[in-house]
Amino acid sequence: MTGALETALRTRREAGGKSLVPYLTGGLGDDWLETIQAVADAGADAIEIGVPFSDPVMDGPVIQLANDKALASGATPLSILDRVRRADIGVPTAVMTYGNIAYRMGWERFANTLADGGVSGCILPDIPLEETGEWVDAADAAGVETVMLAAPTAPDDRLPLICERSRGFVYAVGLLGITGVRAELADSAKVIAGRVKAVTDKPVLVGVGIGTPEQAVQACEVTDGVVVGSAIVQRMLDGTGPEGVAALVSEFRAALDG
Repeated sequence: MTGALETALRTRREAGGKSLVPYLTGGLGDDWLETIQAVADAGADAIEIGVPFSDPVMDGPVIQLANDKALASGATPLSILDRVRRADIGVPTAVMTYGNIAYRMGWERFANTLADGGVSGCILPDIPLEETGEWVDAADAAGVETVMLAAPTAPDDRLPLICERSRGFVYAVGLLGITGVRAELADSAKVIAGRVKAVTDKPVLVGVGIGTPEQAVQACEVTDGVVVGSAIVQRMLDGTGPEGVAALVSEFRAALDG
């Protein structure tokens, strides 16, 4: 069955629009949950909540710093998920973290904790397709949508396998390297998005290297939407509060709807 995350993104696509999925670091600051709620109100179709990890291999300096600050303040996976469970966010959510956290908690326990908290999806970027078996079995049983990543270097015969296994959406990684804002949209972002779109009807969103509304619009020329992380987390680090972060999300929403 199609879950809440994929349903929301398909609904936006069927209406002729482009999806916007902001990434925010859970546990960063006392008002992180209020910030997530403000971002939902600002026009996000879904929200990716980062659960901090001490060695976030996919993430660049901004999100690494956010992870460090959240962990130093005492944030834990369970404390973050408990607050999410008790919140009325208003749009589907997906947790993004690393395999070690899920493994140490236990695949089934982690999946059930997400489901019990109303979290629709999960992204574990450091678990390759061939090693997802135990996790996806637990996630499927709990009704959690496992979002798979498609890298720019993925060979043509691998992409259909990634898309077939992915739930919620297929995450087209815009460039090789770590997350972060770039001066220009990488050519590889459009290339990988086009390659993935050619082999699946599932929503395809580009993430990594989408730092401005203009870059989001460029990426959406060939894809169904974007994931925006570092630019938004930087606003959180700057201490702009929920209103300041939501204002940036509103700029992305206006650009995509323009």
